[in-house]
Parts: sequence; structure tokens; C-alpha cells
Amino acid sequence: MGKEGLNYAPQGKAEPVVEKGDFPFAVAALDHGHIYGQTNGLLEAGGELRWVYDPDPKKVEAFREAYPQAEPVDSLERILEDDAIKMVASAAIPSDRGPLGIQVMNAGKDYFTDKTPFTSLDQLADAKEAVKRTGQKYMVYYSERLHVECAVHAGDLIHAGAIGRVLQVIGLGPHRLSADKRPDWFFKKAQYGGILTDIGSHQIEQFLYYTGSTDAEVTHAAVANYNNKEAYPELEDFGEANLVGNTGATNYFRVDWFTPDALPTWGDGRTMILGTKGYIECRKYIDAGSSGTQDVLILVNDEKEERHELHGQVGFPFFGQMILDCLNRTENAMTQEHTFKAAELCLIAQEKARKIE
Repeated sequence: MGKEGLNYAPQGKAEPVVEKGDFPFAVAALDHGHIYGQTNGLLEAGGELRWVYDPDPKKVEAFREAYPQAEPVDSLERILEDDAIKMVASAAIPSDRGPLGIQVMNAGKDYFTDKTPFTSLDQLADAKEAVKRTGQKYMVYYSERLHVECAVHAGDLIHAGAIGRVLQVIGLGPHRLSADKRPDWFFKKAQYGGILTDIGSHQIEQFLYYTGSTDAEVTHAAVANYNNKEAYPELEDFGEANLVGNTGATNYFRVDWFTPDALPTWGDGRTMILGTKGYIECRKYIDAGSSGTQDVLILVNDEKEERHELHGQVGFPFFGQMILDCLNRTENAMTQEHTFKAAELCLIAQEKARKIE
């Protein structure tokens, strides 16, 4: 686990769900390091990486050092014209992700973008129309659940009834700013979308998933720039929100750019899930004060009190499920409705947010 969240790229065991050559994919737009995590997940599930495109040759060169099998092409059109390509994975500048996805879907390919998938409700509406018109998938890399083993296992436990009906989810998503390593777009609100739109999207997606909610109301939202007003006036370094789902479950989450330097990873992300028969806590990236253990899950219910260290034990089933969904036109990894609802609610939270001065 590195100290910089911008380069977070988990690696798991190879668990291919298809034969070699059954799922060719390409990568385009390398603006965020999450593309490495997206690529790892697809490769481990049996995808075959064929092409890479970015207008910046340095980004392409760095990507090919990690994935030499990716052949560079000189335009996005070269990828879109290749009928063999099933999916295009991308980590573009956030404000470009929606329009790029429509290009990909118009070319008859499924799209897999880094979060946040949109920076405006108009972009979301355009993507919904394109999905309906083309029949293609617009999938999103909500990595703080999909690529974290204790978060995956928490879902399995909840669905097995380990804590009863879920009543509340509390999500904490601190990140290290690493301002000197960030590109210019990271500090421009029109391009990154705001802190609730960006890293808040993880938290809302988890709330919907763990509670089974298909919709929710944003009852409170706030953002602030507490510590970076002079250097980065458009940055929001703190955000929080409350939601009430249509299951009656509630959510509070906090996201921020205040990870202290002494923490050996980029953020002490945690999720607390309260049910009618028990509770779960996920200590995702570090169990602070321990020997650096990650993927810790604590389960307490009427029968037991347990601590599980799950790193390397659970795997990341989303990627294989997504590949099979693309080939079979099913929705087992994540429904399109869920994908878009998480995006919609983070955009609504951002629009409603009170600016704390």
C-alpha cells in the first residue's frame, strides 16, 4: 500500500473467468493513476489488453512499462474502429469522462470509467440516453468497495444476514493531498467536480449497496476549503453529507484531504455498518497503530465477536462478474441503475452543499 492515493492500484490473484482472447479490451485517457487498478482487475479476471491511447506519450510510456503487451495507437478512433474490442477502460479528467463514455458506447463498446463518472447532472442525463439508445454498459470503478477485500467481505456477510437489517452506514474517506504531485485539473472545480462529486461518490455507492437502497434523499451536505485557500482557491479539502435511503437506512460520510504525514498509507478509510442484529467495521487500508495490517474486518453480533485480517483472502469478484456481464448482457457485477444512482446522488449532494467559510 503506497503513501499516495493517486497511484492506488491493488493487485489480486489471477482468477480468469474467460479463455485467453475471449475478452479483448483497450485503455484510453491516462489522466488518473486509478487506470492501473482498473487494468489490473480486468487482466486478473482474464481480459486481454490490446491497445492504449493517450495524447501524452510520457503517460503511454509509463503505462507500457507496467503493461508491455498494450500496443500504442495514435488516436482514440483506432480503438473505436476495432470491432474485436469489447470494452474501453478509462481514467480521463473527470469532466471529460461522460462525453468520452458516449463516444465509446456509440462505437458499440462497453465503457469502464474511474469514479467520479460525471461532473454534472446534464452529463448523467446524456449518458442515460446513450445507454438506452446503444444497449451498451457504462460501468464505474468505485474502488473503495470493489477493490478492497474487507469491503467485499462485508457485503457477503450482510447478504448472509450476519447483522440483520442494515440501519446505518458511516463512511470515512480521508485522503493525502500530495499537492505537488497533482496535475493542474485536480485543483479546478469545473474539471474535478467538487469533493462530494469526486471522492464522495465512493461513500454513496457503498451506502446504497450495503443497505439495499435504490434511492435516497440528501438531507445535509457541506464543503469547505479550510487549509488551501491561498494556494488552491477552487479546492474543497473537506466535505460531509447525510442521506436517508428508501429502505429507511441512514448515512453519514466525511471525505477530506487531511491525512497526516506519519500515516504510512494515503488514508485511514473506514466503514461502520449498523444492523438490527450486530455491526461491522472495515479498517480498509491500515489498522492504525498496528503493524501496518490492512483489510481488517470486525464483526460483532448476537453469536460472536470476531476480528478478521482479510488481505489476500477474499479477492475481487467484481471484475470477473463485469466481464461475464459484458459478454452475456447480464447485470450481476453491478446494475446500470445502481451505477447511475450513486453518481446522481453525489452530484445532488454537491449541488446542495453549504459552503463553510
